[in-house]
Amino acid sequence: MGRFFRQDFLPLADGTRIYYQLLGEPRGDAPAMVLCDGLGCDGFAWKYLAPYLARHHRVLRWHYRGHGRSSVPRDLARLGMLYTCDDLARLMDATGLRQAVLFGHSIGVQVALEFHRRHARRVKGLVLICGSYGNPLDTFHDSTVLKRLFPLLRRTVERYPRPAARLVRAVLSTELAMQVAILVELNRERIARQDMVPYFKHLASMDPVVFVRTLESMAQHSARDHLPYVDVPTLIIGGGRDKFTPVRLSREMARDIPGAELLLLPQGTHTVPLEYRDTVELQVGRFLQGRLGLSPPPGTRG
Repeated sequence: MGRFFRQDFLPLADGTRIYYQLLGEPRGDAPAMVLCDGLGCDGFAWKYLAPYLARHHRVLRWHYRGHGRSSVPRDLARLGMLYTCDDLARLMDATGLRQAVLFGHSIGVQVALEFHRRHARRVKGLVLICGSYGNPLDTFHDSTVLKRLFPLLRRTVERYPRPAARLVRAVLSTELAMQVAILVELNRERIARQDMVPYFKHLASMDPVVFVRTLESMAQHSARDHLPYVDVPTLIIGGGRDKFTPVRLSREMARDIPGAELLLLPQGTHTVPLEYRDTVELQVGRFLQGRLGLSPPPGTRG
């Protein structure tokens, strides 16, 4: 992960503690790479891309409220998109990062786009991977089933949080759950089982109330109206077999964001950074060099 590594917590005024890592040596005034996770994730998707970037860039990894090692806010109303963007701005201030290239995976794409809307001067570029501009319940599996079921799911979790947590933990801790997910949702010929273990472990241990409240906020959010106003170089990466965020959403973003580049991997699913590690690293390196004038990490693989 490079010669430099630091991890710490940023304490906020409301008592929440945001966990973060800094990787890679500082590079003067060069923008850092900031990695924004998906919902229910604590960084599993960046397993390969983070150390790749850290060879030649400053990299900030962080956990949203109630995710990973970041604490659950005392007031559970203080969850969702607006708090997430504010937390990232404060985190960049605290770590001395004036500008950044924002990487978003899954719902992290929404975070990156909304952060640009609110803090455009702090964003040097965008890399949007397997995500959407918003309203994820409207497009999950290209069906409205989850959207219709979500109100009942949320009420049940809110009313019975402890039984819900035990049930989620019991189901997600089984090998069967992982194998079904790999078989149904992912490209089993390209994904490594060990790359998915951290995701299942984290999701099994997460507070289900935090999950549903964060999802509710993201489901009600859209940055679609902002896409024509994105004024920084943007790379969009999508998977042709992605059922969580169908590839048509990547095409829509590429169409509506001025000058955006689009990389589509026909056999890729929602975990493209893990399935197509070499291709993603090569394209990201070329993007950072060609569009932003930043040197790619040494030893780029083709």
